[in-house]
Amino acid sequence: MGPAFFGITRWSWRRRGCCRWKRRCARRSRVRHERKGPMQGSLKEKLMQALQKRAGVDAGRLESALASAKRSGRPLGQLLVEQGVVEEEHLTGLLAQQLQLPAIRLSRCKIDPALAELIPEKLARRHRIVPFSRMGECLSVAMADPLDVLALDDLAQLTGLRIDPAVAPPEEVEAALHQLYQGASEALEALISKSETEGATESKRADFLEEETVDLTAFGLSGRKAPIVKVADLMIVDALKARASDIHIEPYDNRIRVRYRVDGTLIEAFQLPKRAQNGMLTRLRIMSRLDITESRVPQDGRFKARVDGREIDFRVSVLPVRFGGKVVLRILDKSQLAAGLETLGFLPQSLEAFQKAVHRPYGMILVTGPTGSGKSTTLYSILSQINEPGRNILTIEDPVEYQIGGITQLQVRPEIGLSFASALRAFLRQAPDVVLVGEIRDQETADIATKAALTGQLVLSTLHTNDAVSAIFRLKDMGVDPFLMASSLAFVGAQRLCRRLCDACKAPQPVSPARLKEIGFPPFAGKEILYGPAGCPRCRQTGFKGRFAIIEALTVDDRVQEMIITRQGAEAIRAHARRSGMRTLLEEGWEHVRAGRTSLDELLRVTTEED
Repeated sequence: MGPAFFGITRWSWRRRGCCRWKRRCARRSRVRHERKGPMQGSLKEKLMQALQKRAGVDAGRLESALASAKRSGRPLGQLLVEQGVVEEEHLTGLLAQQLQLPAIRLSRCKIDPALAELIPEKLARRHRIVPFSRMGECLSVAMADPLDVLALDDLAQLTGLRIDPAVAPPEEVEAALHQLYQGASEALEALISKSETEGATESKRADFLEEETVDLTAFGLSGRKAPIVKVADLMIVDALKARASDIHIEPYDNRIRVRYRVDGTLIEAFQLPKRAQNGMLTRLRIMSRLDITESRVPQDGRFKARVDGREIDFRVSVLPVRFGGKVVLRILDKSQLAAGLETLGFLPQSLEAFQKAVHRPYGMILVTGPTGSGKSTTLYSILSQINEPGRNILTIEDPVEYQIGGITQLQVRPEIGLSFASALRAFLRQAPDVVLVGEIRDQETADIATKAALTGQLVLSTLHTNDAVSAIFRLKDMGVDPFLMASSLAFVGAQRLCRRLCDACKAPQPVSPARLKEIGFPPFAGKEILYGPAGCPRCRQTGFKGRFAIIEALTVDDRVQEMIITRQGAEAIRAHARRSGMRTLLEEGWEHVRAGRTSLDELLRVTTEED
């Protein structure tokens, strides 16, 4: 029976549907107007004014963050929090005040799981909305973006209830969504149980060979996929939600252990039964376009995955060990590079010195530090910042990590004679404006890089030294002529990564004056409070959430050039640099400790470690 059975012609049916659509659009427009008022158009300006007046935020840092937000397309508030300009809780309070809405801390609320039945998971995650209370015909929801009036209208239509919005910190909204709608970890447990009983055959996974990018949006679940395939996909999604930089899959005699590296530290995520080992390893080899029949030699590959609209690169290493293949997946999220140096956490003085060097037309910029100190991320952030159509940018790397559009990237291949030095020599015949050399390892590479910086190229590279001044003497030990070095070297930054304290659970931490004196810091003059880690569900009980960079910024000025040419010692150069404004890593990190961004123990951990 169609519409005509009820006396409705096809035309009148379509016309009525059109009228309903028009009424819905009109209702949305009315709701948008009522919610918007005169404030939304100037909300950003009012919020920035409030940050300056009430939070004492420097106008220059606000403008820098605003420019970075426009360039990267990321939310301004998120950048302000990441850069340590303002605490997330303070920003949420100011936003709520400007919108005349209540602010709520979801981490302190006990949410009834039954509320999840009112809002579909897909809608809640898309609009970042968490239902936290219902009284009669009124549903209270927490929103990361309270200006999303269309989402409020959709909720009202869907539930038939009056929607009362509140403002909540974005990270707390994400954590509450994960808890309310069952995150990937819980789904993994169910799929692991299923994989034990059903198993998975190789033929069920072979269709992935035709795909270039695996789509893991909404966990990539499909009834047609074998359980072990779903487990592999869910593992990747869960690692991304945990902000992991690496996934380690380690075989043992009777189990498989899966660990994530989060903020530089390995944490155990879950375990798989031994019978899942072959299926998991085959799945990852197929995704990485590796030979699934080869298990005797190490293999390296890579693949892309699409998660929530983002394309993320994965570098895969398979190592044959005693109980099978050990796999490490390196997660390379290009979206973290788009915003430039401003988002790395450098203090204003050091950031200004770094930016001046980056905007030079030629010269050599070196970033130094031990493995895992964020050197590559800093260099890639520079490339993203200066990547313009009018520049010819070439990189030689081992291996190529992030693939960036508009940049020519080359990977060294020593087995055929393609080394850093030979590639760099070839690069100079390509008329480059900017050259990135993954690492200066020998005299030949150092000599060519130095001469390239003297002939009009901006050269970026890394060295393994503990501090900035030591880089000068490392180049000298490699045989670089002091005169050429002094003329080409523009800036050296010695870098470390500090873990950021979790804002939801950090706690005051008493420190004795005797300990401060022993370290070399002055005793507190006022009522300053230091903070330390506590641990909560938001940070997986670690007490830390995220990392930021500290840097010892050495600008090679005329006096430093003269001291290099006259072969003066490291202490003399360091003393002059400190008189000129350079702060050591310990001094730079101390400012972050006093601001409550990290703990004293964490600072000492990263500044006292050796190469």
